[in-house]
Amino acid sequence: MLTIHTAAELRHDWESAEPPLKDGAVAVEGSRIAAVGTLAEIEERFPGARVRSWPGVLGPGRVHEGSLPDAPSPRERIHEVLKSGAVAVMAEHADTPELRAAAARNEVAVLSAPRRPTIEEHARADLAVLDGTGECIATVCAGRLVHRRR
Repeated sequence: MLTIHTAAELRHDWESAEPPLKDGAVAVEGSRIAAVGTLAEIEERFPGARVRSWPGVLGPGRVHEGSLPDAPSPRERIHEVLKSGAVAVMAEHADTPELRAAAARNEVAVLSAPRRPTIEEHARADLAVLDGTGECIATVCAGRLVHRRR
């Protein structure tokens, strides 16, 4: 199923000085980004697609570079990462078989070196929606909505 994620602003990269795209949208098909542009462009290209409108700013899923949050189980530790808008963790911090298995079950990437997250066509569909304070509203990991703040 093709889903369009949209927000008032879209950032291709959280660290770029480039201004955000107003009324930006990302079309997601399966685990991949099918297209990026304005909502009008994406809706024209993919008529009938499900549209998820988010408050805040839509951008790439984050990389969690520090120690994983404390929680009672490996699954809950990975879920805490997802709640922060992160879709990848560093291998040095996912250092047990149980943590790596929990990451794999949730399609959280385990990276040997940091990478700069971006939104690009054909890339893995890893997205985060942040409110005005930088708090995560929603996380999409490999095309699946895995966290939504209520």
